[in-house]
Amino acid sequence: MSRYLFAIWDGGGAVAPELGVARRLIENGHQVRVLADPTLRAQVAAVGATFSPWVRTPHRTSNDPSGDVVKDWEVRTPFEGLRRMRDRLIGGPAELVASETAEQIGDYSPDALMADYFMFGAMIAAQGAGLPVAAVMPNIWALPVRGVPPIAAGFPLAQGVPGRVRDAMLIALVNRVFAKGLPALNQVRDRHGLRPLQSFYDQVLGVDRIFVLSSSTFDYASPFVPANVSYAGPVLDEPQWAVPWVPPWSEDDARPLILVGLSSTFQNQGDLLQRIIDALSTMPVRAVVTTGPMIDPDALTANSNVSVVRAVPHGPIMEKAALVVTHCGHGTALKALAAGVPMVCLPMGRDQDDTAARIVHHGAGVRLAPNASTEKIRRAVAEVLERDSYRLAAAQLSSSITAELASSRLVEELGSLASKPNQPRQRS
Repeated sequence: MSRYLFAIWDGGGAVAPELGVARRLIENGHQVRVLADPTLRAQVAAVGATFSPWVRTPHRTSNDPSGDVVKDWEVRTPFEGLRRMRDRLIGGPAELVASETAEQIGDYSPDALMADYFMFGAMIAAQGAGLPVAAVMPNIWALPVRGVPPIAAGFPLAQGVPGRVRDAMLIALVNRVFAKGLPALNQVRDRHGLRPLQSFYDQVLGVDRIFVLSSSTFDYASPFVPANVSYAGPVLDEPQWAVPWVPPWSEDDARPLILVGLSSTFQNQGDLLQRIIDALSTMPVRAVVTTGPMIDPDALTANSNVSVVRAVPHGPIMEKAALVVTHCGHGTALKALAAGVPMVCLPMGRDQDDTAARIVHHGAGVRLAPNASTEKIRRAVAEVLERDSYRLAAAQLSSSITAELASSRLVEELGSLASKPNQPRQRS
């Protein structure tokens, strides 16, 4: 039995897969303590882990959008969003994250740290204490690598020299954004007895292992990642706040079933949800629209063929669905593909455009802009329902994802990590 300390944040769709890893460890006889936002206390308890809240580190205390640390729905460009992530989540709070993590290490005496890949300060504290460190990436590969467009661009894989030049220029711009956070990050590392880094990304790239909770077949970045990276397959656990749902239609209703799910965090998505509902309300389909914790279902209007609810487990519905309409959050997208269900993608930011680009790359769906009209959404839904190629492409990915999950060694690899002897500090 080993003891793991998890350091995570209330990142919406990232929470369920990260806590799914904790649950798997606990089911295999290990102990887990989770250091996280106070809003996650109940979800941590539900998987059987002990909980400690962030206190000094910026954190959420409620689901109100005003308490969001990054407030990325306010930004107008992807680069502004990256700067906010750098300053408000990754690098800016690193000293506070490191100090609180160091306190937990002293109190809990873990054998290894498992950190969300944004929790740079937690990694620093663990490395300073000589602990093995794993970073978890609960989505597609998100760091710049040669051969793949940088995250947040939403571009397809480069075809030919012009595309490669495009990617190189974009990666250079992204690198400039994060390079400005390096001096402050190195100051935190120095205070914890660690040598300085040459690149901002080296903080996560330099940990013992990086586990990408996605499909290597789905993510076209997988051939380009570093050697310490493992694709562990998607962790498809439902969020703790999802509740059972009874369909309002008879079991012999032959109309195609559609699931609609946008972000579980606030991205100012209310108007988009209403446009999707308006499109589906005039079609010969049945639809379940899940609004998530941030949108009141009663604020939306729908016809009788569209059921609007706050939250239901997506997995059982996807087993019967003909189509998923989604913002392309990684969890929703991979659940749909694991079930062999094609998608209409309406990404709203973050890494959603990049997930959508991979869906389109594999032929498993179409992508629209989030400001798409009701009519454009209606036509896209009709196209994906009517053309078998989308369903067949999703089914092919389903077979690959099923095989990857069957062969995943995530728990065994984490066990090997925790059994490593403590390492000396890295001061040069």
